[in-house]
Amino acid sequence: MSFLTRIIPVERDEWKPVLLATAYGFLILFSYYILRAVRDEISAEDRGNLQILWTAVFLVMLIAVPMYSSLVSRYSRAVFVPIANLFFASNLVLFWFALQALPVESRPWIDRVFYVWASVFALFVVTVFWGLVVDLFRNTQGKRVFGFIAIGSSVGGIVGSGFTAWMATLVPTFVLLLVASIPLVFSAWMARLLHHASEVPNTALRQEKGKIAGTAWSGIQVIRDSRYLQGIALFIALMTFASTILYFQQSELVYGAMTDRGVRTAFLAKIDLVVNILTIGGQGVLAAHLIRWLGVGVVLAIVPAAAFIGFIVLGLYPSLAVLVVVQVIYRAGRYALARPAREVLFTVVSREERYKSKAFIDAAVYRGGDLVSGWIYAGLAAAGLTVGSISLVAAPMMGIWVAVGLMLGRAQERMAAEGGDDGVPAGAEVPGEPTASTPPA
Repeated sequence: MSFLTRIIPVERDEWKPVLLATAYGFLILFSYYILRAVRDEISAEDRGNLQILWTAVFLVMLIAVPMYSSLVSRYSRAVFVPIANLFFASNLVLFWFALQALPVESRPWIDRVFYVWASVFALFVVTVFWGLVVDLFRNTQGKRVFGFIAIGSSVGGIVGSGFTAWMATLVPTFVLLLVASIPLVFSAWMARLLHHASEVPNTALRQEKGKIAGTAWSGIQVIRDSRYLQGIALFIALMTFASTILYFQQSELVYGAMTDRGVRTAFLAKIDLVVNILTIGGQGVLAAHLIRWLGVGVVLAIVPAAAFIGFIVLGLYPSLAVLVVVQVIYRAGRYALARPAREVLFTVVSREERYKSKAFIDAAVYRGGDLVSGWIYAGLAAAGLTVGSISLVAAPMMGIWVAVGLMLGRAQERMAAEGGDDGVPAGAEVPGEPTASTPPA
């Protein structure tokens, strides 16, 4: 066990909740990666309307986040987390019914509604999952175990994308929607088990102390008053810029190379499969040790630095093969390194910020960044810029992203030192009020 602990730094009393959280992550990402290739194939088919669809996603997010925040204020985490997962599972059944009952002529509009829904789903279920995990594990624990917990997500991604690559050309799409709803139901049960694990005597986890204060809009107000949270929001916005540019380029190049929708879906699922296979080792072993050796800030800066190099190479050699390599490296780095490090940033803030502000940043800011970046890409393309030219335009933004990551890391370490092992500085639990210890991002 001591040898295993040196490789995977999880302590004896943490294994049960860590494994529960890992299983929870597996279930939601298994469901998501069944749907991801379906969604991405729609984007290739309807690529001319992508920026319009992303505008719709952002508007839906502006409605969904306050609704979720209101739910957070009313109920215990043992209630509102399962409700969120069961809500999305029921939606998939409704989409299946629509595909069965409505005429074929309505398929393009069902596709568009599904694309918007899936884009909201993709962020919300992951945000809810990590919100619960960050609320359970303390700062020092998060640096050690978040990488391992993320393994469950990658394995779920491998199983989901592998399943989709196998089944996409064999069964109708609506069958995949029904399959994807099943793990979401089980994830609701897993969330309740995680909460109950925090209630046992002498637990290593943070216990829930009453409902979360504030209103449906207070999470947004807290961001307004916290330069630290504003820095996290900027980091997310720059990340979405890089992801969006690559996503639009992928849709354009994939559509140009393949005409059959089933073939495109299977190809995109295979990319997802490779990404998740490469991610596992980095999450299980590399992430935890790099965060402890190099610090949160340096780990946050690794992916932006890789993106800078990737955009330069893609600018010089704008082909589908090069794009696939850049996408795989970029996405594997995001999931293996940036994701665990990013979640550590939230271990030093209040519970209201972990659930409400985090939901706004991870959902509304993320999709707002998608929206702005999508229109930027559309504008550059309309101006006559090619895939290669747009890549070279995007590269300098990655330098800013590197700097933001380094500054956030320094701020997180300072707040963690002031808050002790729990990581939350004194006074941080007061909803809506910035603390003196909140440093600039």
